[in-house]
Amino acid sequence: MADTSDTRTPAQIEADIKARRAVLAETLDEIGVRVHPKTIVGDAKAKIVSNIDHTLGRAYVGVNRAVSDVKAQFTNEEGAPRLERIVPVALVAVGLVGLLALGTRRRRG
Repeated sequence: MADTSDTRTPAQIEADIKARRAVLAETLDEIGVRVHPKTIVGDAKAKIVSNIDHTLGRAYVGVNRAVSDVKAQFTNEEGAPRLERIVPVALVAVGLVGLLALGTRRRRG
């Protein structure tokens, strides 16, 4: 049994069909773009780059914080060097370099 409650004219029905076809065609085009291999690869690359940028950003912040902490140990509030902390560290570094040089010289000679 056919539904006779539709009071639209054939022209209105045809216009509705055209409109729905246009929407369907647009939807299919969007799906085609989304599943295209180049789009998938591009999206994957963008995600990887975003993750790398995020990781590098976090690493930069961490390194920057560490450098600031070390700098704060060797400078006062005005930014002047704290010689009472710098001199012992420098002496230890010079001693280590001397020991390494001496050890290398003994192995060769």
